[in-house]
Amino acid sequence: MASQSAAAEIFRTVNPATGEPGETYAGHSLDEAGAIVGQARDAQALWRRTGFSERARLMREAAAVIRRNRERYAALMTAEMGKILRDGRDELEKCALGCEYYAEHAEAFLAPRPQDIGAGKPGAPSEAFVTCNPLGVVLAVMPWNFPFWQVIRFAAPALMAGNGGVLKHASNVPGCALALEEIFREAGFPADAFRTLLIGSRDIRPLIEDPRIAAVTLTGSVPAGRSVAAIAGGVLKKTVLELGGADAYLVLEDADPAAAAKVCAAGRMVNAGQSCIAAKRFVVVESVREAFERALVEEMQAYAMGDPAAPDTKLGPLVNVESRDEIAEQVRRSVAAGARVLLGGQAPDRPGAWFPATVLTDVRAGQPAHDEEVFGPVAAVISARDEADAIRIANDSEFGLGSAVLSRDVARARRIAAEELEAGLAFVNLNVRSDPRLPFGGVKHSGCGRELADIGIREFCNVKTVVVA
Repeated sequence: MASQSAAAEIFRTVNPATGEPGETYAGHSLDEAGAIVGQARDAQALWRRTGFSERARLMREAAAVIRRNRERYAALMTAEMGKILRDGRDELEKCALGCEYYAEHAEAFLAPRPQDIGAGKPGAPSEAFVTCNPLGVVLAVMPWNFPFWQVIRFAAPALMAGNGGVLKHASNVPGCALALEEIFREAGFPADAFRTLLIGSRDIRPLIEDPRIAAVTLTGSVPAGRSVAAIAGGVLKKTVLELGGADAYLVLEDADPAAAAKVCAAGRMVNAGQSCIAAKRFVVVESVREAFERALVEEMQAYAMGDPAAPDTKLGPLVNVESRDEIAEQVRRSVAAGARVLLGGQAPDRPGAWFPATVLTDVRAGQPAHDEEVFGPVAAVISARDEADAIRIANDSEFGLGSAVLSRDVARARRIAAEELEAGLAFVNLNVRSDPRLPFGGVKHSGCGRELADIGIREFCNVKTVVVA
């Protein structure tokens, strides 16, 4: 990476609940970032020679570090991006479980696999197998909404595969970004095997183009994904992209409206609705729409805004006032185009990034609530004539991340989920969630590649064919 003289940025956090300034962090200059990349590359050259048993021991210790620091890390999330303290604790436990999952399974996932090409027959090679080698240092460009889990779900498999990691986190969670580096250092990993860079978006291009970076993973918006993919494609580097979502939940005519509403509200309100896999469009067969709407409003009313540090709070602030205003404008434009507000819909006049649980109905194509990703606590009810119409509406989206089917007929719902929905994940009578044991990712504008499970760990490996005479 060519030497640059641009000054380092200063990262200032803001408490989303109050709007008050938080901690300030000095960033890295591009020269400093380049030096860190070089250190990570040197560390990875040695780390890749470390045996799986030692990698697993250190990864289990990383899980222990997370649990030891759970309260401090959870409070950091609350202060920097407004996550409910209880949800932060849950996120950290999920991170620990993810570390333990890959500590247990990585060696088997990456074990050489014999290939039958007629070994032993006259003229045939004596052996053929496929092995998985690490690619090198992976650059991760990560978002603020799950500031620990989004990173761990990349870092745990990448490190267990023998790669190094360099993190460029969202600019509003610098404390979380530094804590993630702390986790791996405190666990005993080589000091530079996983590093955090406090840099701005302007510095991403030279990092991707740096020959010491082998591959890139990004979780974020569609425009960010396009930009990173274009830069990485220009230098022919592997990318895994997890982008936006407008997840559709199909409520069929045989669904129990109250049970369906409970699942749908839980899916919509995860992380105050600020999740790529949050339920966003509720495609409801007309014969049960009114009953479902009544039940959904009742469920959503239970998500009252409150102090994110309080133990009984179910809805905290959004990440910042700018995001809150964007959501309010999407609701306003949807109503102007014919949607009706059944609950919420107006930002309160108070400091902080607050927006209430909201339910819109009469949502149709052409409205932001139908066509766009609304990244907040807004449920959009869309009427469908029947099953076929519901499937058509669900698939009529640029996104294809998560989806769900609600029905008393499990076999019917299973068929629709498996065969009909254009999404990377499809759940039956459950809200969509990620799990270390399950592949995670989308299609269409929701991204490419997969994270987690056995598939995810191989994404940043050289899957190599070896043939022996």
